[in-house]
Amino acid sequence: MNRKFLITGAIFGLLAVIIGAFGAHGLKPLLDEAARESFETGVKYQMYHALLFLLVGSFNFTKFRFQKSIFFLLLFGVICFSGSIYLLATNNLTPIDFTGIALVTPLGGTLLIAAWIFLLVEFIKIKAK
Repeated sequence: MNRKFLITGAIFGLLAVIIGAFGAHGLKPLLDEAARESFETGVKYQMYHALLFLLVGSFNFTKFRFQKSIFFLLLFGVICFSGSIYLLATNNLTPIDFTGIALVTPLGGTLLIAAWIFLLVEFIKIKAK
């Protein structure tokens, strides 16, 4: 078990539930349908990757060459992807214009894709028993 992956997964999962509930109840009257759907996409991807953190942390992957890279790709991928979506979806509710960070969303997505590729490479290297 990898404590760092498990703790990060639990934190991301907890925050996804809180942020999702806030979006569904607190922001519903304030956001249009497109902004709500975008916000929900951020929550979904955050939860998917929280579960991935928990899954990876539940197994003994100490032989993984890319373990540290996978951790940071997932961490920053979720923060950039979901975080930027939250800010962009609620842009009209704040005096700050977050549209300038729109390119952070695909950067976060690219980091998440890279983490999945690194995991795939590590899984392929596992010798069949």
